[in-house]
Amino acid sequence: VQLQAFGGGSVQAGGSLRLSCAASGRTFSNYVMGWFRQAPGKEREFVASISRIGGTTYYADSLKGRFTISRDNAKSTVYLQMDSLKPEDTAVYYCAAKSDGYATNPLGFDSWGQGTQFTVSS
Repeated sequence: VQLQAFGGGSVQAGGSLRLSCAASGRTFSNYVMGWFRQAPGKEREFVASISRIGGTTYYADSLKGRFTISRDNAKSTVYLQMDSLKPEDTAVYYCAAKSDGYATNPLGFDSWGQGTQFTVSS
């Protein structure tokens, strides 16, 4: 599956932003989808994941309550709604997919998009 993320840019602290990731090439509903991020000088970290039909979501503990993952299988798109943004949310955000496993396991993602950058200014 090919993935392309959209929606990066710049936002002020406290603001909101929604990222989108469009999938193509395979049956989207066969994949668990996830978002990861990599801040400057840091390792890539898990953000959120969602099950194949969207009934189960899973978040990094530090992001619960501010970030919401969702998907629209008819549009082959996964979204990440980010609210109450902080400067430390500045990163390159990647969407990812896996055909095996569960949304509650942040490991095993093997298809990756190119990443989209956004910056949160204070």
